[in-house]
Amino acid sequence: MPRACARPGCREPAAATLTYDYQARTGWLDALAGDAHPMSYDLCDDHAGALTVPRGWHLEDRREAPARGRALAR
Repeated sequence: MPRACARPGCREPAAATLTYDYQARTGWLDALAGDAHPMSYDLCDDHAGALTVPRGWHLEDRREAPARGRALAR
């Protein structure tokens, strides 16, 4: 059974994993991790794409970019 997005009310399947470091004020968005972890958040494509971080933080999106010329499936 696929993991669901961690955003409340969202029933879409997870497609990315968010991890963070408070001290470094940095968040990392990666392709969906193989296993769920209590210190990370799994997000669907829409929520991962719309993610913003607090002022003063840095978000590093390390997901692989889609191939050019290919339409994204929704």
